[in-house]
Amino acid sequence: MTISGSAAPSSAREVLGAAPALQKIQEPIRDRLDAVTAEMLDAVTSDAPLVARMSGHLMAMRGKMLRPTLLLLSSAVEDRPEPRAVKLAAAVELVHLATLVHDDAVDHSVLRRGMPTLNSLFTHQIAVIMGDFLYSIALARLVGMSDMDALRVLVRASTEMTVGEMRQLGFAEQLSFTEEDYYALIRSKTASLMSAACEIGALAGAERYAAALARYGAALGMAFQIVDDLIDYTEASATTGKPTGQDLREHKATLPLIAAMREMPKSARREVEALFSVSEPADDAVAGVIELTVAHGGLDYARARCAEFAVDAERALDTIPETVARTALIDSISYVMERHS
Repeated sequence: MTISGSAAPSSAREVLGAAPALQKIQEPIRDRLDAVTAEMLDAVTSDAPLVARMSGHLMAMRGKMLRPTLLLLSSAVEDRPEPRAVKLAAAVELVHLATLVHDDAVDHSVLRRGMPTLNSLFTHQIAVIMGDFLYSIALARLVGMSDMDALRVLVRASTEMTVGEMRQLGFAEQLSFTEEDYYALIRSKTASLMSAACEIGALAGAERYAAALARYGAALGMAFQIVDDLIDYTEASATTGKPTGQDLREHKATLPLIAAMREMPKSARREVEALFSVSEPADDAVAGVIELTVAHGGLDYARARCAEFAVDAERALDTIPETVARTALIDSISYVMERHS
């Protein structure tokens, strides 16, 4: 993928169609996805009261199950998925939940998906330990299956995510964060697990396509995270009616800002630097930097880069057989690109 220039590749137009709802994408695997949820419930069940309370809360706030969806679809691209794909999908989603729990504790977040985070309900320390528990349970399940190939892939992704988080926390000056730094970060923190989900899925039903599906998942994960970062600049908060700018409040330089700052005059850059110099930026300061980012092409640039990754994801499926699962994987690209939350 190239990162120079500002225009989306023309073939991205084929990727960006009318985005199907995730529920439609999940229709071919709905029963198996329900079985993944049941498997997760079984995995986190504990007679320790505190663990049981936290597990119940986590299962209630679980998200759209995108990673298990990708794993199950990847396992079915040759129309011969193996039953063990359900257990593998549950393990991958437990690792994903663990990363969210740890992220919320590190960032001291109070809400996720409109519900209180574990660290806001209990303590940051308890939340971190719960995240460790989820990691352990997920890996123990794979060990119990004696699936060393899947275990190697998931451990590799978990290590990449941890290194990515450490890289982010160890970066002293956010405004010197480059576009290359940003890609390295999101490749570790987001794309690695999506790639692992698709590769593990292939190992359970379509092993000869494991490399292609891993490439698909990696490119889709990059697009997913850029869209996430765009949403922070574009989607209005239910309470204020304005973009949340949460990344700016947390002094995180994501691709829209990185790109825009290359085009900003010194006066605008000083406004950004002023926001990053205070621990709790005022709403007006956040709104001002969002406006500057839009005005200097940051959102357009990020959308173009996102479209390039979407094309990479589509091309990775070129060798995959024409099946219902392959169609759903292609539809997943449009879903990721067009989502608003």
